[in-house]
Amino acid sequence: MAPLQPVLLSSVTRSASAGPRAKDSPEKIRQAAKEFEGLLLGEMLKSARESTASLTGQGDDDEDANSSVLEMGEQQFAQALAASGGLGIAKMVIAGLSKHADR
Repeated sequence: MAPLQPVLLSSVTRSASAGPRAKDSPEKIRQAAKEFEGLLLGEMLKSARESTASLTGQGDDDEDANSSVLEMGEQQFAQALAASGGLGIAKMVIAGLSKHADR
């Protein structure tokens, strides 16, 4: 799986490590957690698509032509899935970040 986008990951990391000097609002924590879950789901979908294409032996030319459209669709689907609760990853991230924000 490709590495997560550094911008979002660094904002989640900053929120987790900020400590008492920079308490984030619950809404900021919730939004960052949902974005993180959406990004993670998007990477999972991309990995599944790539492995399926290699298993079925589909031509690389066809895949390259549609790659951008498929990636945008996967990202949108992943964000929508995360916004509606997703796999519950955002809830776990919220719980962890909130615990650190309260210290």
